Amino acid sequence: MTAADAATAAPDDALARRNALVLAIAQALGGSSTTITFALGGLVGHYLADDKSLATLPVSCSVLGTAFATIGASWLTRHIGRRPGFIVGAGIGIAGSVLAVQAILTASFWLFCVATVLTGAYHAFIQLYRFAAADTASELFKPKAISWVLAGGVAAGVIGPQMVIFTRDLLAPVAFAGAFVAQGAIGLLAVAVLLFVRIPVPPKASVTGHGRPILEIIAQPRFATAAICGIASYALMSLVMTAAPLAMIGCDHTVSDAALGIQWHVIAMFAPSFFTGHLIARFGKESVMASGLVMLAGCGVVALMGLDLVHFWGALILLGIGWNFAFVGATAMVTDTYRAEERNKVQGTNDFLVFAFVAAASFISGKMLDTVGWEVINMALFPITGVCLVLLAWMTLGRPARAR
Repeated sequence: MTAADAATAAPDDALARRNALVLAIAQALGGSSTTITFALGGLVGHYLADDKSLATLPVSCSVLGTAFATIGASWLTRHIGRRPGFIVGAGIGIAGSVLAVQAILTASFWLFCVATVLTGAYHAFIQLYRFAAADTASELFKPKAISWVLAGGVAAGVIGPQMVIFTRDLLAPVAFAGAFVAQGAIGLLAVAVLLFVRIPVPPKASVTGHGRPILEIIAQPRFATAAICGIASYALMSLVMTAAPLAMIGCDHTVSDAALGIQWHVIAMFAPSFFTGHLIARFGKESVMASGLVMLAGCGVVALMGLDLVHFWGALILLGIGWNFAFVGATAMVTDTYRAEERNKVQGTNDFLVFAFVAAASFISGKMLDTVGWEVINMALFPITGVCLVLLAWMTLGRPARAR
């Protein structure tokens, strides 16, 4: 790099570091909101639903809300800017929290499902934080910027479950409603933080240009591999995580045990982000993704070893770390496959594909737990991670050229 290049790159990465830090805080707050939904969605669903096999439907509705909002979130942030779009997303999440409280107070299962759709839509905007952090970053700093933002999830892993533990009886004798009051308050704090995001509006040519057809982009072996591995890692994580609180309660563990299990899981999901970017820079995206997929399979091994609290928590911790390595690596790989004018539609398409499958996984999680049990859910990890590892090895050995 020449002196001129260094002078040009330094301000860009200074801005990228600032944005990554702000978005990491926003990720911590938004992730806390999501964690509350995941920790309590199945339990509230079980409490409200007449058909107990539908207990995890609110969690599935949350993920469906994310899936359906991904394209809209990308379109909105493209046309009005990242910061205004993210603030709109937080507002949608606050509205969902208000509806959730109303649903629990009136014992309305279906209204609660509508509420989780809205909180899930907020999550679609949160998912764009990692891409937004890369918008102003140099090629070298992009993986680190992404991992910095996801590192905000460590705080989410503490804040969300602790909110569940300390506020779930805030509106006693009605259980759980207080936690969703806290969820709305967290959304308001997120709006205040998002005011500090500074991402320049792209040049007009970048906004109006369409780039290549989306089918041409997703047909690239590198995109296809990244998307499949991202889908698999997130869907498997959702499959196991959604069922885990209900499985723990079914094995005579307490609600606090379940909440703490989700806490350790979420911390494990995001704590590696402090160094995942460095590992990617040193060993490459493919190696880090492969390590994550192996750890996801390891989660299944631990879960099948027993039903004590240590087995549940140990499996959830491995599930979180494996998700981080596989998903951060897949996200970084996706950024290799598009040009500047294509970023919004590719990011939106990628996240739509991911969360459509995650929604399906969270929905069948409750059905599987009710019909075939916790053990079969964990056995499903092995063939899917195996297929992904084979695909990743094929792509790595083939070394397809980057598209950009």
